[in-house]
Amino acid sequence: MSVLLETSLGDLVFDLDTEHCPKACENFLKLCKVYYYNLNAFFNVARDFLAQTGDPYATGKGGESVWSLIASGKGDVPRYFEPERGPALKHTELGTLSMACSPDGGCGSQFFVTLAPNIDYLDGVHAPFGRLVEGEDTLAKINEAFTAADGRPLQDIRIRHTIILDDPYPDPSGLVVPAEPPSKPKDDPSAIAIREDEDALAEISAEEEALRKAAASALTLEMVGDLPFANVRPPENVLFVCKLNPATRDEDLELIFSRFGTIISCQVIRDKKTGDSLQYAFIEFDRREDAEQAYFKMQNVLIDDRRIWVDFSQSVARTNGPAGWSNNPSRGGGSGRGRGGRPDYGHSSRGGGYGMVFDDEDLHRSGDRERRAAAARAETMTVGETVTATTATEDATTIFTRIVTDSATEGVAAVTVTAIVNVVA
Repeated sequence: MSVLLETSLGDLVFDLDTEHCPKACENFLKLCKVYYYNLNAFFNVARDFLAQTGDPYATGKGGESVWSLIASGKGDVPRYFEPERGPALKHTELGTLSMACSPDGGCGSQFFVTLAPNIDYLDGVHAPFGRLVEGEDTLAKINEAFTAADGRPLQDIRIRHTIILDDPYPDPSGLVVPAEPPSKPKDDPSAIAIREDEDALAEISAEEEALRKAAASALTLEMVGDLPFANVRPPENVLFVCKLNPATRDEDLELIFSRFGTIISCQVIRDKKTGDSLQYAFIEFDRREDAEQAYFKMQNVLIDDRRIWVDFSQSVARTNGPAGWSNNPSRGGGSGRGRGGRPDYGHSSRGGGYGMVFDDEDLHRSGDRERRAAAARAETMTVGETVTATTATEDATTIFTRIVTDSATEGVAAVTVTAIVNVVA
């Protein structure tokens, strides 16, 4: 009476001792017949000691006898059965097949194979019922497996299939053989460090290594808050334009690139303190196709005596919220007029919901131009006159008091503006 176990490391053939252990052999054979052991993992391997399996959940606490399985938890059949024990049943040979017994002495479905001879302290505690007749090389591979602290092999080792070579026992009443073996294991896949079909020693290609490093870097950036999520992708409708002339303005680029399609945002990035151009810009098109056309036709084009470089933007700043790449003029200090606080830079016709990329603190400010577009036009008054202008918008009340004093000796107008803004949420 023999059983063949096809494992992920090779085949194991056991001869069962049906003469001295009829109940243990019957339980084992019938569980094999209903594919109970198929895809079971070796969850406990101790070198030169034993390799344990037979628990579908690979926890060491699962499994049941075939009679309990037939009863399907109705309660009238105990989960474990009492195996045969005797002075003649010993763990003397390498490859002894034995039922793993619970502390109270009962057996369910779990079993182990000894990885060394003469393990006599298992005698009388567990129930041997067979021995290995073929597959010593497979057993040696299992014995050499590297394991984690809990004894589970780092590389998954499983019983792929069981084949009964000889079965002298009739099927117990109520035994139902499935039409086909299971296709998915029941244990937790997260406990698997290395899959059974994965070569742990195989050299990783440079491309795969680069992908792994990129994934690790993306995860790190997500953890520190630089990316909204690790698998974020750059937008396909945004162009990055560099090598600009410092004199090139937003309006200039928008006018030139608008021939390819509708532009949502066009911004030359400037230094937040000085307002000087950093000589690169982001141009966001409404459609990806328009961005592609601009990319192909504007490469190396001469703008303001400078040949520009155009590429697709790899920045994901805008996906991280409304504070994207912006050069909001009010963040550069000074009077808050023009670019970077400089009045000699005009405003772009496009509003932008982007934040500065130079200062982390700025990313958390609500620097939208729309909030500052609520300023009311104050009329020019005569000497000593005071005008209070109140402009009510949907979200803000702005009170401006302008006092204009004409100085004939200076020939210029000194203007003092006091603004109180109360933003209504």
